[in-house]
Amino acid sequence: MKKLLKIVLVSSLSLLSFSCYYDEFPQAVEVVIPPDQTISFASDITPIFATYNCAQCHKPSGQSPNLTAGNEYSSLVPAYVSAGNATGSRLYIQLADKGHRNVDAESLALIKKWIEDGAENN
Repeated sequence: MKKLLKIVLVSSLSLLSFSCYYDEFPQAVEVVIPPDQTISFASDITPIFATYNCAQCHKPSGQSPNLTAGNEYSSLVPAYVSAGNATGSRLYIQLADKGHRNVDAESLALIKKWIEDGAENN
């Protein structure tokens, strides 16, 4: 009886282990911006702040950068953005690592490229 129980138990566990599977796990999507593409703060980066309603929380009063219209650049550079170093910039780290406001991969790639290209106010 014990031997039969062991066989049933091992068979059941084996069947259970291999009966459910996933073909593949979802992978994070990384968007790559072409190296020759110029990213403009005014036309590429500022609209991201509007899309995610960043100014709703990032107002003139408070500890965080003021992301209301017309104040974005002066509030971010150099306090939150290290020109030429996206992975060392507080803005990029907050968005990429912490998933702040669930910024999409394309917007994150634009911000990264803008910072890597020197974070100009263009």
